[in-house]
Amino acid sequence: MLDIADELHRWARQGRPFAVATVVATSGSAPRQPGAALAVDSDGTAVGSVSGGCVEGAVYELCQEALRTGDTLLERFGYSDEDAFAVGLTCGGVIDILVTPVRPYDAEAPDAPEDGGTARTEDGTGRAATLAAALAAAASGEAAAVARVVGGPARLLGRALLVRPDGGVTGTLGGHPDLDRTAAHETRALLDAGRTATVEIGADGSRCGEPVLLLVETSVPAPRMIVFGAIDFAAALVRAGKFLGHHVTVCDARPVFATRARFPDADEIVVDWPHRYLETQDLDSRTALCVLTHDAKFDVPLLERALRLPVAYVGAMGSRRTHLDRLARLRDAGLTELELNRLRSPIGLDLGARTPEETALSIAAEIIANRHGGTGAPLTGAHTPIHHDTPTLLDRIGPASVA
Repeated sequence: MLDIADELHRWARQGRPFAVATVVATSGSAPRQPGAALAVDSDGTAVGSVSGGCVEGAVYELCQEALRTGDTLLERFGYSDEDAFAVGLTCGGVIDILVTPVRPYDAEAPDAPEDGGTARTEDGTGRAATLAAALAAAASGEAAAVARVVGGPARLLGRALLVRPDGGVTGTLGGHPDLDRTAAHETRALLDAGRTATVEIGADGSRCGEPVLLLVETSVPAPRMIVFGAIDFAAALVRAGKFLGHHVTVCDARPVFATRARFPDADEIVVDWPHRYLETQDLDSRTALCVLTHDAKFDVPLLERALRLPVAYVGAMGSRRTHLDRLARLRDAGLTELELNRLRSPIGLDLGARTPEETALSIAAEIIANRHGGTGAPLTGAHTPIHHDTPTLLDRIGPASVA
């Protein structure tokens, strides 16, 4: 849902009722991951996608149904051996979709319509207010996470809780207070990691007599990519990093090379010694550090610090001979073998890359593979999954637990 927050926030501010269908679980070769959403407003306008086209028509109709009835729905779509072109995923995957109607004027927001719409007191009121706050936070670029009940007692289905980094919590899941406390704790952990995922709270933690399954969606600032070394390869990598949605910084100690003219696509350009700049940064577990200097006086003190930080990726450019020399220098600097094993060097996957653009692609591919646990091997002839499976929602909680 938060992936289309800009448009939904605009609808909410205009007081337009809408229904949002969100992928809550996948299995097999599903085209979209949990959190992907399609929304339909009261005029029939649609935004977003849940399947890349496979089941959009059926989900569109479910959204219209939810708008008519006000009911929250949970539906499964999967592949049909009998008719690959029936409503289902012809790619062989299975997705579970939560469809939630949202009436923004129930949120008692300042932008409530002037046509007589008033706040109501049923369950939809609190949910609408919470979702409106989550959409506003995501649309403005604030860090926030929203947890919605996608499995468990039918009366809780679709209830929402918004958690902010400062510890603030908006809304309630409608069960026992312990459920809200546990959900807030789990949601905050995912917010800190910038991850969207499902979380199961056991019967003891939920105090509902049965487990409760949550979909936690996070909206966080773009992950950082810091490129050290203002060389031609860096310019191509900056473009690749921006394409992948990173906030990209270029850092080099040489002011003649670290210029806006050379790196027009970078979010930031810093003239400083790489290791000194790194020491000033508060980095998280999503950060990618790409060291392209391949000069010992720059990269050894930089890597000595980088390999001890809790970042997602540390890669360094250079030949295999340079790599062996670099490892020896880092060992002399006191790094352990465990720390050295974090270093991706020579940087990038083996694509036979030669040009700056090809090399940037190989580095970006390695960052993606590292993030998602991919092997980097060709899919042709392989028996490894294309997508890493998450058990489908109905497999985990059973059909009797949802409305």
